[in-house]
Amino acid sequence: MFEFAGEAEPLVNLIFLAVTGYIALHGIRFRDEEGNSDFVRLLFGSIAGVFFFMVLFQDVLGLVQF
Repeated sequence: MFEFAGEAEPLVNLIFLAVTGYIALHGIRFRDEEGNSDFVRLLFGSIAGVFFFMVLFQDVLGLVQF
C-alpha cells in the first residue's frame, strides 16, 4: 500500500496498523455518559477497522490480493 516508502515500508505499515487499530477500537467502543454510542464514531471506527484488516492481510501477511 505504501510503495513510496521503499525500505521503510514495513515500519510504515506497522505504524499505520497501530494508528488505525486505535481509531477503530476507540470509535467502536466509545460511549457517552449515558451509555449511548455515537453514529459518526461508529461509522469512522468501522471504516478504520476495514482499512486495518485490509493492510494487515494484504501488505503485512500477504494472504490476499485486492
